[in-house]
Parts: sequence; C-alpha cells; structure tokens
Amino acid sequence: MPPPDSAARSTRLPLVFLPKTLTVFAGYTRKQFLRDLVAGLTVGFVALPLALALGIGSVDPATASAAGVSPPVAGLVTAIVAGFIISALGGTRACIGGPTAAFIVIVASIAQKHGFGGLAIATMMAGVILVVMGIARMGTMIKYIPYPVTTGFTAGIGITIFAGQVKDATGMHALGADDPTIPPEFLGKIGWYTHHAGTIHWPTAITAGACIAAIFLWPRLVTRRVPSPIVVLVLATVTAQVFHLPLETVHDRFGSLPTSFPTPRLPTFEWASLPSLVGPAFTIAMLAAIESLLCAVVADGMIGSRHRSNTELIAQGMANIASPLFGGIPATGAIARTATNIQSGGRTPIAGMVHAVTLLGIMLAVGFLAEKVPLCVLAAVLVVVAWNMSEVERVVFLLKGPRQDALVLLTTLLLTVFTDLTVAVGVGLVLASLLFMKRMADVTNIDAVTGEQPGEGMDRALKERTVPEGVEIYDINGPFFFGAAYKLRETLDSLGSPPKVLIINMPNVLAVDATGLHALHELKRRCAKEGTRLILAGVHAQPVQELVRSGLLDIFGDDNLRGTIEEALERARHILGTDPMETRMQTMESRGG
Repeated sequence: MPPPDSAARSTRLPLVFLPKTLTVFAGYTRKQFLRDLVAGLTVGFVALPLALALGIGSVDPATASAAGVSPPVAGLVTAIVAGFIISALGGTRACIGGPTAAFIVIVASIAQKHGFGGLAIATMMAGVILVVMGIARMGTMIKYIPYPVTTGFTAGIGITIFAGQVKDATGMHALGADDPTIPPEFLGKIGWYTHHAGTIHWPTAITAGACIAAIFLWPRLVTRRVPSPIVVLVLATVTAQVFHLPLETVHDRFGSLPTSFPTPRLPTFEWASLPSLVGPAFTIAMLAAIESLLCAVVADGMIGSRHRSNTELIAQGMANIASPLFGGIPATGAIARTATNIQSGGRTPIAGMVHAVTLLGIMLAVGFLAEKVPLCVLAAVLVVVAWNMSEVERVVFLLKGPRQDALVLLTTLLLTVFTDLTVAVGVGLVLASLLFMKRMADVTNIDAVTGEQPGEGMDRALKERTVPEGVEIYDINGPFFFGAAYKLRETLDSLGSPPKVLIINMPNVLAVDATGLHALHELKRRCAKEGTRLILAGVHAQPVQELVRSGLLDIFGDDNLRGTIEEALERARHILGTDPMETRMQTMESRGG
C-alpha cells in the first residue's frame, strides 16, 4: 500500500492544489526508490518509439520545416519537457505525461491551418486555460462526461489515426508531380488510397505487417518484461540496415536529427490570427483535461491511490505552456505508459521524472541512431496504438446496451471520424444531456390520490385516514426538474371542476430546479384564480431552500407548507372548517357504512 499523504497536513496551501511530490514521501524507502528508478527507465524506453511516431504522425514535414522544427524531435521533446513537469507538479502518484495519440488529429489540423507557430500559440493558450480550470476547481466536473461520449471519441480517434498511417505502412506514393497530396479528411484519404492501391511498396507493407504482428505476439509468446515496441523498433532497424532493405527512413524524409536539446524560444506567429486560435486552444485544453483525468482514474484503480484533479489540471497547463517553447506539441496523461510504469513498480512521481531524464539521455547520447528507423516501423507502432484506442470490446458492449447510449456512442464516433473532435464532443454531450432529461422525466410520476385508492408513492399513513370532501391530493415521485415539470401541467389540465383545497405531496422529491419552481408558481396562480387553496406537504430541505431563495415561500405562505401529509390534511380541514369526526362520518355514509 502507498504511504499516506500525511505531510500535506503541515502545509499551508490547500490540499487540492499540492503536487504529489510534496506529500507522498512519508515513509519513502530505498527499496521504493529502486523500484521507481527501474520503472522510470522501463517506461522511458517504451516511450521512445511512441514519442517519435506521435511527433511524425502529428506534424506535417513541410509545416515543421518552415518553423525550423523536426517532427520526430517535436514528439521526443514533448515527452521530455511535459513528461517531467507533469510528474513533478501533478496531482497523481504514477501518471506518465507526454504526447498521446488522441492529439494527432487535432494537432495535424491546427498545424495545417495555422502553421507550427499557430499550433504552438494554441497549445500555450490551452495551457493557460487548463491552469485556470484547475484554480477554479473544475477538475471534478470532467468526470461527469458520459461514458458513451468518451468511448465514442476515443474510438473515432483510433479509426482516424489508423487511416492516417496506411500510406507509410504500405509505402504508397504519388503517381507523379501533378498527383495531389493525400487529403486531410477521412473520406478523402480513403479515396486517395483506393486510387493509389497499385503503388503499394511490398517490402514496406510486409515489414509493417510483420512489425504489427510482432508487437501483438511478443508479450503473449515471449515476455511482458521487455516492451514489444522497443524490441520491434531495434530489430527492424537493425535488419533493414544489415540487409539494406529498400525502406524509407526518418532521415530520408526529415533529414539529420539534432543531437542537442533545443533552446527555448517564443514561437513566431501573426497577432491578427490570435482570435482564430481560441477555438483550437479550447479543444486542446478539453481533450488534455479529459485524457489526463481519465489516466489519473486508471492509475488510482491500479494502485489504490487518490489523485488531486485540480492539481493535475494545473500541472497539465504548465506542461503545455512550456512544451511549445522547446518546439514541442500538446501533451497530456498517457494511459498505456502509465500502466507500464505501475506494472514496473513505479509508485511515486520519481518514476515519471526518471522517464523524462531517460529520454533526454537517449536523445543526447544516441539520438542520431533514430534517423535510421524505417517509417513503416513507426507506422506499425501507431497502427497498434490506434487499435488499442478503438476499444472494440467496449464499443460492442455499449452497442448491446440501452439504445439511447448506443445512439450517443455512434453519433460521437461518426462525427469524430467525419468532422472533428470539437463538433463530436459537443454534439455528443448535448445528445447525452437530452437523453438524461428524458430519463429523469420518465422516473418522475405525478399521481392523483384519493382516500380509497392512494397512489403507489403516497405515504402509508393516508390509507388510514380520510380525505375531506372538496380536497384533492397529487403525489409527486422523483426529482422535479424541467424534464418532468410538464407532467404536472398535463395532470392538472385534466382536472374537472377545481377543488376547494389542492394538496401536492412531495416527500419523494429530493431536488427541484428553476423550471420546477416555475411550474409550482404557475400552479399557485391558477389556484388563486380558481379560488383553490394550495398546500405543499413533505417538502425536503433542498426544495425548501429554493422556495426561500426564489421568494416563492412568501407567496405560498408558511401555513401552506406542511411537513407531513397528516399535517396537510389537518390544514385542509381547518380551511374548510370541518371537524375530523364529521368528515369520517361523511365518508362512512358515502360508502354505505
């Protein structure tokens, strides 16, 4: 079990903003340090091919070249800078930060429209947004995003990533100088691949296929201790060099890679384009927030810890502010690398910081060897990442579930593939919210109740009591939100002649919103117009608070707000001027007793 965060009690900062690096080392031992060290080294080697592949997959060579940036280096720098900051300042014990596949589609689109400088500014703006979200304690709100929405856009991103790797994985090429480049949109890519299917370079396709198979089979047939991506990267590169295989390499497309760490510098961009970057910045921020907090939840489940969501958002923001200064791209929590870290023994942020330092050492010592990596090998790595992101089993599970959830999933997935992530998440959230409203309305019932046949939700005490003549009772069961408020109007519209006293019994209404209050206010006006006295019975604390806050309690009157149905009936008798015994006798006579 991880040591308690007892050191936090002695600090003056609020616990929700304290980085885990300040609170997790109570009882930290040399044994745990060695475990964190091994885990950091392991995940560092795992992150190497992913960082190179994600950098290449995210940034177009021409766009990066115009800004003096190398795409593979951009991915590597992001893993180093952002990975260190996220671990050092974050609110989790074991999460690993860096570039992730979820950003590929967004980053490629922003870089294509606004250049690498625009991408850098949008990323830094997203970092500021994340910091503000953390300070405003919005971290806990991210968890309310419905599961079908997150699964839908994750699966959609996986499909999009796969579509973007077909060219490098198969070696397809243009038919001539006048042949158009591969389109950025999904259907355009499919059309381009169909048209250029005859240009497949079979040595490239066979190598990529073998690498994909090896990545899947290595942990099952050999061992899980040595990560399959790094094994495939080394073996495929060595084989290609020894046998002089005709495969396009990183050097062929991007030239020589720098062997020194880039110096920080402000990105160049046109100030006039700043307003157009606000939307992309919010997209990056929301995706980074969702992905990082999902990663934190996964890590909590694996090691039994508890993350600080607002601290994590602030750390993510700082990382995304710093990464572009060194030529990096957006970063967030990486679930696969986090799982590798935990499985290797990492339990504190030390492991994450060691992972970043390991990547820095590789870059400075043997970074030049990365030039010799075949592009089809990195494409194979991303194909496997895309498959894992698609979460086929979870998609099938949701499709077999409630139809409404399946609709949200498919809508989000298809919009992610055919439009963009911003539209997909927005529409998915709106659709999920509408379905939630309907479900809440469906579970709220409004029943008319009489002395002889009380409604199912009515207080049992009513069955043993009589309802005076001229009194009608309606029982509301469930939250009285805007989705259910119309039911009250429909029920009362079906009334015949207005009663002398109308009792609304609300012991099962735990919450009411503005629309529910408005419905009660309209009911009060209608009753006053028709000469009916309105009594509310069994009102819980939250509805009472809202009645007081809105000023409706003064309109209803304290005497017409009763704690139980028995008290409400007593109030009704007082209004009618009837005696309880007389009422009981009248009821017995009406029954023939």
